[in-house]
Amino acid sequence: MDESYLSRIFRDRRVLVTGHTGFKGGWLSLWLRRLGAHVVGVALPASEPSFCKAIDLEGLVDGRIGDIRTEAGFGQTIDGQDFDLVIHMAAQAVVRASYEAPVDTYLTNVVGTAVVLDAARRMPSLRGVVVVTSDKCYENREWVWGYRENDPMGGRDPYSSSKGCAELVASAYRSSFFSAPQGPQLATVRAGNVIGGGDWGADRLIPDLMRAAETGIPARLRNPRHVRPWQHVLEPVRGYLMLAAGLLDAGARFAGSWNFGPEKDATVDVGTLAELVVSHWGRRPPDYLVERRGDEPAESVVLRLDSTKSHVELGWKPLLRLEDAVAMTVAWYRNYLDEPAEIRRFSQQQLEQYTAAWARAS
Repeated sequence: MDESYLSRIFRDRRVLVTGHTGFKGGWLSLWLRRLGAHVVGVALPASEPSFCKAIDLEGLVDGRIGDIRTEAGFGQTIDGQDFDLVIHMAAQAVVRASYEAPVDTYLTNVVGTAVVLDAARRMPSLRGVVVVTSDKCYENREWVWGYRENDPMGGRDPYSSSKGCAELVASAYRSSFFSAPQGPQLATVRAGNVIGGGDWGADRLIPDLMRAAETGIPARLRNPRHVRPWQHVLEPVRGYLMLAAGLLDAGARFAGSWNFGPEKDATVDVGTLAELVVSHWGRRPPDYLVERRGDEPAESVVLRLDSTKSHVELGWKPLLRLEDAVAMTVAWYRNYLDEPAEIRRFSQQQLEQYTAAWARAS
């Protein structure tokens, strides 16, 4: 499977992307447009700054403001439209925010998933649904080895729990409404911590370091020894597109749950990643402070994914070393600061370079 295959599958397809104004959703939508798909996006308004606003994504897709937390609101937004594929990415995506607003986190991540799936099952042309959850959906036992798709769902904090619940909702809908062999199929995807250009999320390592580089105010590193599976945003997005193409082309073979995590050498602690970013920045590198406070919300210390299933059954594997992923990320932010009007072109250029690397690896 390569990009030419994706182009053949996605060209002229109608694709609904929830959460297109988000960081990962924006890159996915940009790639879908490159592949010739007609993209309708539903999301809350983009934050300022954001990848969506930086590249003027609304000039490329049919973007709509909508709330997935209610059937009426979401239904009014899509206005009875029919789609070949639904990719559900809209979510409350921050662990710390889930402690501050746990009910809204569950409404968005759990009820929102049910709302989107219920609308999807009524679409006559639908061939596939991809629900994006998180590596944090697993019952984390602080294992040193990676979690596999058949490990139990769990979550010690509201965010992680909500993602485990979203997986259970998707599983119930798969069994109840998406089980016919010749009918539309449903898959869920779980990725590691993504980095890349255009992420300005709160309480996220790379955005905090980029703000530090811009303002001169040191970033806070709260958990420098916590280990996470880091990967460039285009790595899991490629996996999602390969899986979605499989659903559209071959159906039931690609239903179920899938991990898209990095290789072992990209699973490092927060402090190591911060040092890599500083070393690649060059001019006036960002500074950071390690803060140890007793009132920080609890998060898992070690988290790894086992992506063997995706390697063997889908043909997906990471293309970028961690250092290359960091270099691409830093280059995006430096270009944004130097030439913000050219950042869509630069983003498309990074996508072209990545797909060229994919072609060489195939």
